[in-house]
Amino acid sequence: MKTDVEELSPTRVKLTVEVPFQELDHAFDVTYKSLAKQVRIKGFRPGKAPAKLIDRYVGRGAVISEAVNHAVPELYNEAVQQQDVLALGQPDVEITKLEDGEELAFTAEVDVRPKFEVTDYEGIEVTVDDVEVTDEQVTDQLNNLRERFSALTGVDRPATSGDHVSIDLSAAVDGEKLDDVQASGVSYEIGTNTMLEGLDDTLEGMSAGESATFATKLVGGEHEGQDADVTVTLHSVKVKELPELDDEFAQLASEFDTIEELRSDIASRMEQSRRYQQLSQARDRAMEKLVDSYDIPLPDSVVDEEINRRRQSLEQQLSQSGLTKESYLESQGQSEEEFEAELSSGARSAVKAGFILDQLAIQEEVSAGNEELTQYVVEQAQRMGVSPDQLANHLVESNQIQVAYTEVVRSKAMDLVMEKAHITDESGNVIEQDRAEDTTGTVEAAEETAEDAAEDTAETESGSDAETK
Repeated sequence: MKTDVEELSPTRVKLTVEVPFQELDHAFDVTYKSLAKQVRIKGFRPGKAPAKLIDRYVGRGAVISEAVNHAVPELYNEAVQQQDVLALGQPDVEITKLEDGEELAFTAEVDVRPKFEVTDYEGIEVTVDDVEVTDEQVTDQLNNLRERFSALTGVDRPATSGDHVSIDLSAAVDGEKLDDVQASGVSYEIGTNTMLEGLDDTLEGMSAGESATFATKLVGGEHEGQDADVTVTLHSVKVKELPELDDEFAQLASEFDTIEELRSDIASRMEQSRRYQQLSQARDRAMEKLVDSYDIPLPDSVVDEEINRRRQSLEQQLSQSGLTKESYLESQGQSEEEFEAELSSGARSAVKAGFILDQLAIQEEVSAGNEELTQYVVEQAQRMGVSPDQLANHLVESNQIQVAYTEVVRSKAMDLVMEKAHITDESGNVIEQDRAEDTTGTVEAAEETAEDAAEDTAETESGSDAETK
């Protein structure tokens, strides 16, 4: 096999491959065996018909075409390896010569990684935010814990803002009741304005057992946007009671005996969490510096693929949230043109970052073992809320194992950058990376633990929705 490489651009090459016909024997063997099982020739069992009869039965041209279709992908992969071409995506293949018994020739145009060296990546200087935990922030966390241990208590008075109520809703358009627009036993907090326009104003001042009707526009469903008369019936009024921030609460919500011990622990966990966030911020900013310091050509096809991936991801998130792209752009204060420009810029930066880390991994001979791949799968499965086995099977079935391998190698390449980076906070303090790397206890974890404890307490005591007369 003879192979030549022509550089069409810094990110695209054309391979020209010429193969003597005798080197296609394997492809013809596979083709004949496949066709022999498909055709039925009198006097021969399935799979046993000789090649000459198959040529006559299906046509020599069809046999050659099938053999070439089988051979070209293998020949292309062999040519790529021989020429050390770092191919990206699928090639555009064109058969340029096909003479039975003599020669097969084809060209393959494919995008390639840009050629460059990663230099001066050691000693990158990065500045991150200061770590500051204020008394107010600690109090906010304590109040979040109080919310988790709160209880709803029934009151015998008219409803007001901040009360929790149980209500029924029904709607009518032009006097005709809409059977599909009604709900019973709905729990709602007055003042949140998260349901129908006018509902909060109507509920204020109502007492249990009363009904009232107000005009509004329906939201969601097939009647969305229609003017309707909505009737609300109030069944109960409850207020949220929060426990006092005292030693008794500390013993209920944690393993500590005093509120000061709990406050001190929360402050410590918050500081640990902020230091971990510092390292994450340092990693992002170091990558930004690397991206900004290299001007390399990017294959349009790879950038377009990344743009489409990001667009599809956003559309999926919006769909799951019940939002439209128009409402999203309005909330972001962006025009369609600004959104597309930001999408393109982000995609180009991501593609460039990937190339830089890939090249650094090549230069430093970074690779990933089975244990590291397994750890990656376990961590990703936890984030996605699925079992590691499910994710591993999905990666295999969708041929995404190489993607996982690439992610692990890129992360290790970035580790090399961070090991040599010089990180300081805005106050000039040097950040030691090993101070936060092993941090596992975070405020979020503490809150989850407290939430579980609150649920257990609620079950054994009065319940979070208990009504006290």
